[in-house]
Amino acid sequence: MKTPHHTIAAAIAATITALAFAAGSAHAQNGQAVKVDSAPAAAVTPFQKTADPGMMAQMQSLYPSTVFREVNNTAVPGIFEVVMGKNTAYVDQSGRYFLFGRLFDMQTQTDLTPAKPEPVETVELSKIDTKNAIKKVKGNGARVLYVFSDPDCPFCQQLERNIANLDNVTIYTFLYPLEGLHPDAKRKAVNIWCASDQAKAWDGFMLNGALPANANCTNPVDQNIALAQAYGINGTPTLIAADGRKMAGALSADRLNAWLDAGATQGAKK
Repeated sequence: MKTPHHTIAAAIAATITALAFAAGSAHAQNGQAVKVDSAPAAAVTPFQKTADPGMMAQMQSLYPSTVFREVNNTAVPGIFEVVMGKNTAYVDQSGRYFLFGRLFDMQTQTDLTPAKPEPVETVELSKIDTKNAIKKVKGNGARVLYVFSDPDCPFCQQLERNIANLDNVTIYTFLYPLEGLHPDAKRKAVNIWCASDQAKAWDGFMLNGALPANANCTNPVDQNIALAQAYGINGTPTLIAADGRKMAGALSADRLNAWLDAGATQGAKK
């Protein structure tokens, strides 16, 4: 379902501005300023949203391909707040009409559409075969990190510089060349995999640009590409923690440490 979000949001903003002006201090009537008193804020009880299971079931039935994270009632009778991924909308009892924007209580000057926390994306680790990855152990190797990386990706190279500052982690790097962006990346990935010391060859290229000589051997690159696609991984670098949490991007060493420490390490493949 496509909705002109920006157009609707602009209309809402214009309406809110007009309401705020009318409810504030003064407006012109027959050329004279007239004072408009607003209700005292102390007399207003804040509205507490509650989940509506019945409406949730109705919305999921009407739109089975949409994942609804929340369906709540609102301060407006017959209007419900629906949260779909990163999007929040308001819908009538029928579930037919959606309004995208923010809901305001003008008496209390309160935004009733608070920011929602990002859902944590996870993957099923049972599909991962660590024999198809380059393994590197730092310190005691207690924490586990899976990385899908393209040798010609500059962000992947930055990530490797950040990883160099990590300790007590076992890193499994799955060579995942994005041939549409980097036509020569698959050849380089195969050369690195076929090197006598894969971890040394990977670090040598990613940190210093030293590519091993052309080589040909049995390699898992095509299997890694298929695995990445099965996980919905379309960009590099993509990181997966031992508990299945997925994150994309060249995280700093500090952020990597915090992200790894936030999850459990039990059940990791070693």
